[in-house]
Amino acid sequence: MQGEKITMKNGQLVVPDQPILPFIEGDGTGPDIWASSVRVIDAAVNKAYNGKRKIHWLEVLAGESAFNKTGEWLPQATLDAFNEYLVGIKGPLTTPIGGGIRSLNVALRQILDLYVCLRPVKYVAGVPSPVKRPEDVDMVIFRENTEDIYAGIEWAEGSAEVKKVLEFLKNEMGIKKIRFPETSGIGIKTISKEGTSRLVKSAIEFALAENRKSVTFVHKGNIMKFTEGAFKTWGYEVGTTQFRDKVITERESWIIGNKDANANLSIEENAIMVEPGYTMMTPNQKAELLAEIETALKLMPTHGNGQWKKKLMLKDSIADITLQQVLTRAKEFDVVATMNLNGDYLSDALAAQVGGIGIAPGANINYITGHAIFEATHGTAPKYANLDKVNPGSVILSGAMMLKYMGWHEAHDLILKGIEKSVSQKQVTYDFHRLMEGATLLKCSEFGDVIIKNM
Repeated sequence: MQGEKITMKNGQLVVPDQPILPFIEGDGTGPDIWASSVRVIDAAVNKAYNGKRKIHWLEVLAGESAFNKTGEWLPQATLDAFNEYLVGIKGPLTTPIGGGIRSLNVALRQILDLYVCLRPVKYVAGVPSPVKRPEDVDMVIFRENTEDIYAGIEWAEGSAEVKKVLEFLKNEMGIKKIRFPETSGIGIKTISKEGTSRLVKSAIEFALAENRKSVTFVHKGNIMKFTEGAFKTWGYEVGTTQFRDKVITERESWIIGNKDANANLSIEENAIMVEPGYTMMTPNQKAELLAEIETALKLMPTHGNGQWKKKLMLKDSIADITLQQVLTRAKEFDVVATMNLNGDYLSDALAAQVGGIGIAPGANINYITGHAIFEATHGTAPKYANLDKVNPGSVILSGAMMLKYMGWHEAHDLILKGIEKSVSQKQVTYDFHRLMEGATLLKCSEFGDVIIKNM
C-alpha cells in the first residue's frame, strides 16, 4: 500500500508526511463512530497542511468482527501491524465471554508492553456537567498499564490452586489474618520498581515538556506499604535523582520556603514548622526529620530564594482522598501518576465531571519503543449499533491526541477548535442534547460534519 512507516530513531519518533496507520473499527457502535471520526481526522490533516500530509489507513481486525471472519478474537496479523507501524487507533471492542483472553484491551496493552495508559481530562465549555465548576478540571492521568491487579494473578475459591496458596501462606509465611480462608478467592498484585520508574519518568518528562505545574503520585500506601507505598517512594526517587535540577518535592518546598522567609531559622526550628508534632517524636524520628531538613537545605543554591517556585512540584496523595479532592479542589491536580486500579477509578470519575466517558480520549503508549494505540475509552453500546446516533467524541479526541503524539500539532488544534465551537453552538449528539436547552440534535455522522465545518 501507499505511505511509509513511522519509525523510532535515537529515542525520537520519526513521522513521514504520509504515514501508514493501522486502525480497528471496533464492535457495536464502532463502525458508526469510526466513519465519523476518520473524516474529521483526515479533514484536520488536509486543512492544517494544505494536502502536503496525508494518513494512509490500514484496517486490522480485533473483537467480534475478527472472530466472525477469522475465528480469532485478536489475530496475530493485527498484533504484527501495530508492532510494525508503531502508531494506530482503535474503537471499542467486545470482551470475549468464557475462557481465554478476558479483555482484548488488556491483551493489547500487555502483549505490546504499552505501559502508560494516558488519559487527559479537560472541560470543553458548554458541555453539560454534574459538577459546579467543571472548568477547573484540566488533568492528565498517567496510569500504569501492565502491573497491579490487571496483571491477572488470582485463584478461584475452592480450587486446588487456591488451597495450595492458602497452605503456603499459613505454613510457610505464618499468615493468620485471612478471615474466611476456606471460602476465599485470592489475588496477588505486583508493583515493581522498574514498572514504576518508567511510568513516572514518562509522566515527569510529559509535565516538563507541557509546562505543567505538578505531578501527583496517587497511592494507597498507608495500607499497602510494600506495593503502593513503594510506588510513591520510587516515584520520588525517580524525580529527585533523574530530574533534580528541574523538580521540587512538596516537603522540600516547605523546608526551603521556611528558610527563604527567615535566613536565621535553625534546622530544629524548621523541623518544628514542617512537623508540629516534632517535640513528641522519638529520638530516631527526630533524627530522620532533621536529616531530611539538612538534605533539603543543600538545594538552596539552585532552589532557594524562590527559585523552587519555577520548578515542577512533585507531591503525593492517598487514593481515597484524591477522589474527593478532584471534586472539591480540582485546580490542585495537574499531571497524575498512579497504578492501574487507582487510575481506572480516577479516569472515569474525572470523565464524568467534564461530560462523561463518551467524550473521554485515551491512549496506551510505550514511550521507549514509540508504540502507541489511541482508543475509545467507552464500551461498544450494542443497542445503538448502526443507528448513527452515538457521540463519536471519544475516538475523535483520541485521534487528536494521536496527531499531537506524531508532532502534528496544527491538525490537533483544529480538531479541538472544531469540537469546542460545535458545542458552543449547541450542535450536539443525543447524550448532550437531552441535557442542554435549545440544542440541535445531530446524528453521529452529522456531528462529524459540523466539527469539520467549524475548524
